[in-house]
Amino acid sequence: MAGLLLAGCAKLEAQADAPAAASASRISSFEDSLTPAQRKEHERLVQSYGGAYNDPKLQALIQDTISRLVAASERPELNYRVTVLNSPAVNAFALPNGSLYVTRGLVALADDRAELASVLAHEMGHVIANHAAIREDQMKQAILVSRVISNVVNDADLGALALEKSRQSLASFSRAQELEADAIGVGISARAGFDPYGASRFLTAMGRQAALRSGDATKSAANDPTADFLASHPATPERISIAIANAREYAAPDKEGERDRDEYLSAINGMVYGDDPKEGFIRGRRFFHPKLGFTFTAPENFTLENTPQAVLGATSDGREALRLDAVRVTGDQSLAQYLSSGWIDGVEINSVESLVLNGFPAATAVARGDQWSFRMFAIRFGSDVYRMIFAARELTPDIDASFRAAASTFRRVSIDEADKVQPQRVRVVSVGLTDTIDKLAARMDVPDKPVERFLVLNGMDRADKLSYGDKVKIISAD
Repeated sequence: MAGLLLAGCAKLEAQADAPAAASASRISSFEDSLTPAQRKEHERLVQSYGGAYNDPKLQALIQDTISRLVAASERPELNYRVTVLNSPAVNAFALPNGSLYVTRGLVALADDRAELASVLAHEMGHVIANHAAIREDQMKQAILVSRVISNVVNDADLGALALEKSRQSLASFSRAQELEADAIGVGISARAGFDPYGASRFLTAMGRQAALRSGDATKSAANDPTADFLASHPATPERISIAIANAREYAAPDKEGERDRDEYLSAINGMVYGDDPKEGFIRGRRFFHPKLGFTFTAPENFTLENTPQAVLGATSDGREALRLDAVRVTGDQSLAQYLSSGWIDGVEINSVESLVLNGFPAATAVARGDQWSFRMFAIRFGSDVYRMIFAARELTPDIDASFRAAASTFRRVSIDEADKVQPQRVRVVSVGLTDTIDKLAARMDVPDKPVERFLVLNGMDRADKLSYGDKVKIISAD
């Protein structure tokens, strides 16, 4: 959530046939080649994804992987820098200058080094084919649209619609560009010695992850309404089939290339999974921010998502939603005055009331638009004011009561309570003699669907058999 963006970034840069010991100087060279605008864009992207994730083991693995890929690419003279973003989203993208980005959520989903190599090679393909320059133009346009909305548009419905359209325009390359980058990437991976079927496996994993998030196994990432921002890799069956066909040009299915699964799992063992507590985290319907010192619980049937800008939530039918963010309100303006100051249209003045929530000054009001109605709260907590904005297609008395009850759960957390919070982590464990999928899934520290999440995380199907000594990933807060 806003206010806790991590400083700095993990910079990895590779160049063909240069020794690994020279990586620091190559990074400096890459940095020196960036214009001020490119540095600013890099910083903005890193901040928008919660900062960078710095792990020496993972950095070393990515450094070696990208070096091999560059040497095997059509343009070995190009330089690349890879930044691992501290985000649970499953995402990767590239900028024209060779800056590549992967989230730790994507790293956790990949099951071996060949799968990660397929992602990096795919993004290199966008740079080689100059697709990233087109993405940069789209990004600038999306930023411009967002600024116009923020500064001019005062209608919540219209603003949300326009922002979603700008997100969608930024979210994907054309189908032809994606397929071209797929083909380039598979070729690079294969020539670098990695299993060329890593791309099809990872596209399959992304589709299964998206279906799990949407709650409908029949949905693909292409039509998943919760698809990650900037996710440009819809795992359609057709695209997976094309990726397999590309791989067959380099190796038969029974003659896979290098996968390096054990080395990969060793590198990601202990990596933070899901939300980072430093940025606030979600456990079921509860949001907890140990550093800022507060917590709240969403209404029944809500699913929450934590972003650097706000906590967002919605019901599965999309008829109710919420947003929690922080704003500054001057001391000479009461919270009731703030709610009726015009930052949202349709406020019913007679609904504005002042109140106290768990000892904190607060105010609430109702606003109504053409298609949505809102129950808003402003809560003064320290020097900030937190806005809790609940939206409903139809604000019935029962729904309004559930919104009020959720707002009343906003409270301060004690230092002891905050100190006990530990992040979830990827833990790599060996399969024991009596272990089954169900037994290992029962060790997953997840809010729901432990078996399904275990299978997706490990690229397995329900009918697969485990062998003694196999390495598998689980999620644990220990």
